[in-house]
Amino acid sequence: MSEQNKEPIGKLDHIGFAVRSIDEARKFWEDQMGATLQHVVDHHSGDFRLGILDLQGFCIELLEPINPDGFLQQYLDKRGEGIHHITLQTPKLQDRVAALEADGVRVVDKHFDEAEGGVDAFISPKSSHGVLIQLGENVGPLNNEPFWESDEE
Repeated sequence: MSEQNKEPIGKLDHIGFAVRSIDEARKFWEDQMGATLQHVVDHHSGDFRLGILDLQGFCIELLEPINPDGFLQQYLDKRGEGIHHITLQTPKLQDRVAALEADGVRVVDKHFDEAEGGVDAFISPKSSHGVLIQLGENVGPLNNEPFWESDEE
């Protein structure tokens, strides 16, 4: 383990759920769990729609495919609805990704240019015992202000 990885990599930002329909899934989250819908927006890729819900200060992200040939539709066809990923707020993301890769962790879909949108990367489930982990540095991949930019922390 590299010296940098001895510190926690970040803080939980949200959990993303792959669903066939945001309208159907939000009924459960709102009616049974007491969550409040914040907004629904199409992702800039055109592959999926995001439904963001607040559950007592914790973010639930519902992901609905809109591209029948996109990755999310393929995911649902193969695995069905359920947890898709967890997202961790990760400061100094590019440095952390380099350290992870130096330790043999498989990191995919890396985006480091804030001018192009979200700064994020994904730890492959092959390296994390079956869990897709999104690491995010700014709002876009994150649904909350990064903890290191907040006055509360």
